[in-house]
Amino acid sequence: MPKSKNNQLKKSLGLSFGIAILIGGTIGVGILRTPGVIASMLDNYWLIIICWLLGGLYILIGANSYAELATMLPKAGGSYNYIKRAFGDYAGFLSGWFDYIANAVPPAFYCIVISEYIVILFPDLESQSTVIAISFLAAFTLLHVSGVKNGSFIQQLTSIIKVLFFVALIVACFIHSGLKFYPIEKDTSFFEMGIVFGFFKSLQLIIGTYDGWYAVCFFAEEDENPSKNIPKSLYTGAIIVIVIYVLINIAFFQVLPVSALANSPLVASDVAKVVFGNKGSIIVTIIAIFSLISILNAYMMIPARILFGLSRDRFFIQHGSRINKGGTPIVALLISSLFSLFLISIGSFEILFSFGTFMTVIVWGLAYCSLIKLRTKEPNLPRPYLSWGYPWTSILMILATLTLLTGFAYSDTKNFVIIIIITIISYPTYLIIDRRNKKK
Repeated sequence: MPKSKNNQLKKSLGLSFGIAILIGGTIGVGILRTPGVIASMLDNYWLIIICWLLGGLYILIGANSYAELATMLPKAGGSYNYIKRAFGDYAGFLSGWFDYIANAVPPAFYCIVISEYIVILFPDLESQSTVIAISFLAAFTLLHVSGVKNGSFIQQLTSIIKVLFFVALIVACFIHSGLKFYPIEKDTSFFEMGIVFGFFKSLQLIIGTYDGWYAVCFFAEEDENPSKNIPKSLYTGAIIVIVIYVLINIAFFQVLPVSALANSPLVASDVAKVVFGNKGSIIVTIIAIFSLISILNAYMMIPARILFGLSRDRFFIQHGSRINKGGTPIVALLISSLFSLFLISIGSFEILFSFGTFMTVIVWGLAYCSLIKLRTKEPNLPRPYLSWGYPWTSILMILATLTLLTGFAYSDTKNFVIIIIITIISYPTYLIIDRRNKKK
């Protein structure tokens, strides 16, 4: 189906935005919380650090695959474009809606969590927490209605502030405690089933904390030079995130031992109280708020791009591909914001959020499969960037993703069943939409 210029997004974004959206869309409150849960499952300093490094390796190899896909098909909406090209319209329809749901739920969650952290700083506002959450949603909706440039500027600014806050926290931890080198423990208990299970469960949590590493791919159509900027954004942003995540874990365990942080609901707060005294928890709360504002801005932009792409390919209403003067997919943005408003109002998005992770990993797996399929199906398709280590790196990512899905299905059977039901329902829904499109 030919695409006219009036439903093409403007090319107004560059390398700095690409790096900022990856950092902003990845680093959130998760890194301030997950170290405590992981410490309770592993209770071994080096095992924990290895887990974070393995998670980092996973996203680096993933960035390698996505760099080829996004530069080969630089279109709004990211993953579903590659899957649709490789496996047909139904696969694109299913993966596109999976990706949309997974990315449309977080804005409501982030607005509510920001309001909760603001109430911690200002307890008198406790009765206004829902109003605060809706106010943040409204403010960021208006920001993005005003144009892509404004959203890009805020993303870059908040990402820089976020990185500076985390670097300051890491440096403060090292200054307080010095640098201690832990001996590698000779412990054969790793091979016991309990530790092995904890190791893989920790990897799942860590990869969830790294989620967002491919955010720049949603904006490939708006990049001024996607062939050069997308690979640079993916690798630069991923390396920055990996370094921050590994160093912050090392820094935390310099201040307090693994056993002391096990099961802590907010590890960063416990560490900050030791380093900064009673004001430590306030400092961590401020860091958390800035982290959340940055990630909220990113996730206000991402779902609209997916819905825009789905609309343009006639998998949603035609008006969903409308763009305003500022370059924003305006109808897609407003529909996504209304969905977030609905979730904030009823406060019942936890189920959607949990199986959203399921959906994301399924989409990743299909994207890696599409790289192999397109290499075979369309070998002459222009590829400004070639994935290194092909096909072995792609096969490795597919196997790793299958392992993750198996782990999710085992540990969260309820959401696994929901995913299967949604998949079954999706096919007749697709056939109805396809029949309607053919009549038009």
